[in-house]
Amino acid sequence: MAKSRTVQAVSRKARRHGKSQRTSDSSQSSSSDPYTLLSEASQSLQSGNSEAALSSVQQAIALLKTSEQKASISLPAYTLLGEIQIVLGDVVAAREAFKEAVEHDPHGSLPESHGGGAEKFLWLAQLSEEGGHDSIHWYERGIAVLEHRLGRHEVSAESVSQADQSEELEEYKAKLASALCSMIEVWMTDLSLEPNAESNCERLIGRALLISDPPQASVLQTWASVLLSQSRSEDAQSALERSLDRWKELPPNHPDVPDFPTRISLARLLMEAEMEEVALEVVERLVGEDDESVEAWYLGGWCLWLMGNKQGNAEDADDRKSLLLSSREWLRNCLKLYDLLEYEDDRLRDHAVELVQGLDKELGDEEIEDDDDGWIDEGDAGDTGGEDTAMNGT
Repeated sequence: MAKSRTVQAVSRKARRHGKSQRTSDSSQSSSSDPYTLLSEASQSLQSGNSEAALSSVQQAIALLKTSEQKASISLPAYTLLGEIQIVLGDVVAAREAFKEAVEHDPHGSLPESHGGGAEKFLWLAQLSEEGGHDSIHWYERGIAVLEHRLGRHEVSAESVSQADQSEELEEYKAKLASALCSMIEVWMTDLSLEPNAESNCERLIGRALLISDPPQASVLQTWASVLLSQSRSEDAQSALERSLDRWKELPPNHPDVPDFPTRISLARLLMEAEMEEVALEVVERLVGEDDESVEAWYLGGWCLWLMGNKQGNAEDADDRKSLLLSSREWLRNCLKLYDLLEYEDDRLRDHAVELVQGLDKELGDEEIEDDDDGWIDEGDAGDTGGEDTAMNGT
């Protein structure tokens, strides 16, 4: 099973900022107290010094093996170790750490402040080496924890003000919806040939759609993916429009704006649903937030290529050429970054190279005006004369 989008995104971010950050910063802490070491590890992780965090948590775990505090502190230690290994890109070590955490909290009943809860199960689902039914197993364990805690909070909300409960309730709802959508992704990929794959997807998306009213943007996006797999294009387009309406006018740092990997997937879905102009708006916003995203530049170039090749009439020749010239610039930027960042996605690179080679044959030496440093201004990429005010966060 391929790594999940979340794991890929975290691992690539770690590579961008110096591979695994294994530097001389990993000096041994002078503390011999496991609690102090775990606090140091957490602070180091939050400040971006993952290697120092790893050193501190490993020292804490070594001390715990001979400590009377082992029972009370092992769970948060192994949970934190797993999170650190994820940031460092060591999937195998992270998986082993989370499995150790499960041994100390097999039902997810301990407080989250002590490393309990659903997170370790959800990480093991994403990190599963087998994928398929093994991932489903871990997701189901995590979902059971979330549903139990969500139900408990809704009961307690009867005696506590809604304002006091709202933030935590929404957090549990978001995690539950995400887990259900991740299960759907497994059924649509690893288990797509199973006879009950489609019915399971429909059952799970039905549960996810009922979690919030209106449904979360990511849930509507997953629903669109299911609909596209059923060749229900118009229904999928409607679901995608509803998803976009939830956040397209919000600023980038608003909590209702889906995370970067989710919006990358959204752009792909919009292209699959033949909503290329909207897809380009999404990608332009992504590049505005992170101009070193190889995949965003690639999707923008591919999207412009699709738009250009839809201009088939003679009177559209100028528009077609403009779109294809922009497409080539986006794809060139993608390939520059691919080499610079030592990106790892052979299929993406090969497709980008294929598209650029085809564009070179069609366009020859003709170029568009660009910035002095050779990078295209994403705001001008798909300008065909209409206003572009959507999804700019202002």
